[in-house]
Amino acid sequence: MTGKGRVGILGSGVVGQQLGRGFAAHGFEVMLGSRDPRKLNAWRAATPGPVSTGTFEESAAFGEVVILATAGSATEEAIDLADPKNFVGKLVLDATNPLDFSHGMPPGLFLGTTDSLGERVQRKLPDAKVVKCFNTVGNTRFIDPKFREGVPPMLICGNDEPAKRRTDQILRELGWPGAMDVGGIDAARWLEAMVPLWVRVGRSLDTYEHAIRFVR
Repeated sequence: MTGKGRVGILGSGVVGQQLGRGFAAHGFEVMLGSRDPRKLNAWRAATPGPVSTGTFEESAAFGEVVILATAGSATEEAIDLADPKNFVGKLVLDATNPLDFSHGMPPGLFLGTTDSLGERVQRKLPDAKVVKCFNTVGNTRFIDPKFREGVPPMLICGNDEPAKRRTDQILRELGWPGAMDVGGIDAARWLEAMVPLWVRVGRSLDTYEHAIRFVR
């Protein structure tokens, strides 16, 4: 995406709200979707820029780009509520993680090594272009990130090459140096598996405002 456009976000928690705020600050039109849009009245009133709220279905229909920002366990149901036909032909940025908090902190995964949420999303939306993105960094660093040791590229994966190039352009508009493409959507197994490690590193560093960086 070389210019601005419409972004529909499914998920009204802190991840969705941060993404919505950040995309709007960079001139994108944003609709933040929730099962109950009324609970987003305060967010909408407090967020500058071209923002609106709606249901999952309304937000998916609105977006030229659709972002999945739901809890991992709720992702597939959210897609059903949004109606898969509203995703056809679109870039879908999947920011979800299959985190399992059933034993408390730090979390484990309810999927791993042989499947991933990214793959499940792509299977549910065969006519969409799913790119795993935003899932390996804390929500406070989604937009215009700053790190003491430099900003790494965002780790992404997906099956569609033009969709990944478009994702790279979007990330640059949001202040990232670009994307590091780690392969097809099956690589989401390993991007998602990095997140419990990211949490454990955060506990050791006493901060969750860190990112994973590869050096050579």
